[in-house]
Amino acid sequence: MTARRFRSRSAAYAALALGLAGSLALTGCNSHSSKKSKKSSFSSSKTSKTSKTKKRRIIGGSAAAAGAAGTASRRVPDCYPSTYKVTFSQQTGPKSHVAVKFKNSTSRDCKLYNAPLLRFNNAKSPLPLLQGTPGHFDGTRITVPAHGYAYAVIPTNTAATKGTEQKSVTIDFMGISASSVTHGPVTVNFAEKRLHVSVGKSKVTNWSSSLHGAQLAGGVGN
Repeated sequence: MTARRFRSRSAAYAALALGLAGSLALTGCNSHSSKKSKKSSFSSSKTSKTSKTKKRRIIGGSAAAAGAAGTASRRVPDCYPSTYKVTFSQQTGPKSHVAVKFKNSTSRDCKLYNAPLLRFNNAKSPLPLLQGTPGHFDGTRITVPAHGYAYAVIPTNTAATKGTEQKSVTIDFMGISASSVTHGPVTVNFAEKRLHVSVGKSKVTNWSSSLHGAQLAGGVGN
């Protein structure tokens, strides 16, 4: 082989080797770039998922808080007496009785338990109950709607139960537990209100959502 041919082949081999090296370098670069791109894409996806998870937790927590607030707002408070919320009226005739009417003057429902505790003329003990005894929780519980009414009745259809005219009455409302009372007492002066209420050895019914229901419970209804 001549020297000229040897140099020509050597140059060709060198060019081929240089081309292969460049191709390998380019392939490695592309591979590295692809891996980097995939890693960046995975990182972005992971961040997005984490963000969505946190968002769901925040939304879920807000919903739970709103639910708790809604439950609290739905709790029905106890009713409480006052001189203008509780009124008395005497009904005469064969089925004579005193009607006790409570008005819920608030814009919210409230609860009443058992019966009103009534002490006429500063009596030491309240009027006995027709259904149970003072301090005995027998489960009667009614919800009085906003601006609604509740009623109890004191039968006075005999001479003994009618007794004499009373000057005043002190009112307590029974509470949820035995012997407890709520937001009392208040005193109604019958003379100041120009009321004529006669009560003797009688008893008072439990609260009812209607006057007719209270009258039936007291044995003076139709």
